[in-house]
Amino acid sequence: MTDDAWLARLEDEHRDLELTRFDRADAWSLGSAIAARALTESYPVAIDVRTASGILFHASMPGATADNDDWVRRKAATAFRFETSTALLEARVAAGGRDFFEPGWLDPAEYAVAGGAVPVRVVGVGVVAIATVSGLPSADDHDLVVRALTRLRD
Repeated sequence: MTDDAWLARLEDEHRDLELTRFDRADAWSLGSAIAARALTESYPVAIDVRTASGILFHASMPGATADNDDWVRRKAATAFRFETSTALLEARVAAGGRDFFEPGWLDPAEYAVAGGAVPVRVVGVGVVAIATVSGLPSADDHDLVVRALTRLRD
């Protein structure tokens, strides 16, 4: 997929991927679906679903490390701050957008601009949570979350 096609796909997801509801049971279903896929595929990932006030689901698959948990924390912080997937932010930077880590902007110890954190949006409400995966290449982390969110929506 070309960079332009990837960016267009991410922009479409940003606009169109909304749920009609999301509660703690949905957070469990979402995280569990991602974990089941990760186990089936032997993906060494950390999986996290959180609100601004706390973690609703967290799992570390075989092979994941504490470093993946730190990436989850930083990716989620970025997605909360911008209410946008970190893959979309990363693609916008690659397309010539502002470097989020230029002096005076984002602290790399607190934020990460790498795919894998996706806002959970509810129609008429907005962003209610962030679902994050860390451990695979950026686009693969992102796709793992988006596939599970899409199934939850449908």
